[in-house]
Amino acid sequence: MLDDHRYASLSAVEIAGLVTGGRATAAEIVDTALAVSARRDGALRAFTALWADAARTRAAEVDAQVARGARLPLAGVPIAVKASEGAHSAQNRRLVAAGCVPIGATSVPRPGTGWQTYGATDRGPTLNPLDPAWSPGGSSAGSAAAVGAGLVPLATGSDGAGSVRIPAAWCGITGFKPTNGLLPARDRAGLNTPGVLVRDPADAAAYFRAVAPIRPPAPAPAPAGTPRVTWTPTLGYADTAPAVAATALSALHRIARAGLCHPVDRPVELCDPAPAWTALRAGTPDSTTRSLAEANARTLHEVFEESDLLATPTTPHPPHGHEGPGTRMSVALTWAFNLSGHPAITLPAGRTPAGEPVGLQLIARHHADTLLLDVAGRWQHLLPGPPPPAGTPRS
Repeated sequence: MLDDHRYASLSAVEIAGLVTGGRATAAEIVDTALAVSARRDGALRAFTALWADAARTRAAEVDAQVARGARLPLAGVPIAVKASEGAHSAQNRRLVAAGCVPIGATSVPRPGTGWQTYGATDRGPTLNPLDPAWSPGGSSAGSAAAVGAGLVPLATGSDGAGSVRIPAAWCGITGFKPTNGLLPARDRAGLNTPGVLVRDPADAAAYFRAVAPIRPPAPAPAPAGTPRVTWTPTLGYADTAPAVAATALSALHRIARAGLCHPVDRPVELCDPAPAWTALRAGTPDSTTRSLAEANARTLHEVFEESDLLATPTTPHPPHGHEGPGTRMSVALTWAFNLSGHPAITLPAGRTPAGEPVGLQLIARHHADTLLLDVAGRWQHLLPGPPPPAGTPRS
């Protein structure tokens, strides 16, 4: 097996390179992942189940495929699977076909839980690897915690209102929601799209290559030069904490000073999507729902006529404790793009003066997913990045 710290430092792309290059076997990688998870997850509580036997069987299959000369872009990569979607969802089947090895199911909130911002296990709530006093976010809570703690380099999630992006931001990692409709939605309304949580943006790009349709819709045209970015801390309606907004904006300023983006100064005034999102999710859309969605679509079209990217903080407030957010709306800055269907990614933006993690959310035109992933890869060295994958949080 690999050394624990060496394993936890590897990206999914690096692991696949080791396996396909013959410098490690999928069996060795997966045995290490299972051992690390078994030792560290007792306090973290990211997993609800480890699938050791099935994982070892799949790892042996990957090694046999590699020995026969198969080209598997994610050969031997251990992944965690959001429990509510299971191992047989469309994205997980495609990841397995690319060489990934699912090692376990990750926590989600109990059914009927308001706000969906924590993970439940039979050992207690999932803890945030940055600080056990904080919620890891939700509903892809366990997936974010497993990646943030270095148990796996990649975990699947689903995002109906921000459920990939919020926990990624609060656990200091990257979370990507593709354009709605590229992958089968997980709800009748089409709001809930599969997504991924990773430590390295290059792994999100590798994920997208593995799961995207063979014949995807025509991508949006890439910018000819430096991408133009419009910033808004509120989208016109969110009650964003000043420290959160300042931290995200500071990260964007670093990128602009490095010449990697061109700021566009324009207001962004969306309608609060709450009533339309709620009606669609309940299956009761009406003329008011359609009017709100159409108004926001028009505004976003105008934004993307002048800009290549829209930037916001990922959440309007920092991580809350395990008692919940109270009256604060963690989804205020994310669910507008489940309603509109635009692709979105969150990157670690740093910490507030109080030490709380903040995400920088980037949104692009429909089907400009590769632009988002390319930008994330080019901006990575200017952003704080994920925390070192040390051991579990103290319980």
